[in-house]
Amino acid sequence: MKMKPAKQDSKAKLAVVKEKPKKGASVEKNSYSEKELAEFRTILLDKLEQAKKDQELLKNALSHTDDHGTDDTSHTFNAMEGSAEGETKEETAQLALRQEKYIKNLQNALIRIENKTYGICRVTGKLISKERLRSVPHATLSIEAKQAEKFNQGGV
Repeated sequence: MKMKPAKQDSKAKLAVVKEKPKKGASVEKNSYSEKELAEFRTILLDKLEQAKKDQELLKNALSHTDDHGTDDTSHTFNAMEGSAEGETKEETAQLALRQEKYIKNLQNALIRIENKTYGICRVTGKLISKERLRSVPHATLSIEAKQAEKFNQGGV
């Protein structure tokens, strides 16, 4: 009589035995808790809301929807004013592009929160400090990795 091996449940998970750290030894976490991720999500959503408002202001400035549309019809309009206006428009366009990139970075950070990969340095694989994430919530590099990147690029 042949014995069939017991069926294993595909949802069964292997138990991982972890050694308890010695007293006084620090344990290095590899991800943030749900509570910590919720805090960062709130920060990101607040920054995203403000960034979208700022982007709308920049778009309005570029399309002149915030003025009366009489700039070009004034008798005092001359070539010098047109040149200065062109420079301002170019600067505003650059700011709008930067704002768009910033919004995308914030949205990507929210995706990383959902994927449980938020706050993990893409170079070292270690957690980015909370202080850094609170000031730059879309960061993907730890301070060490960022400094090494600047050093390797010949920066300061």
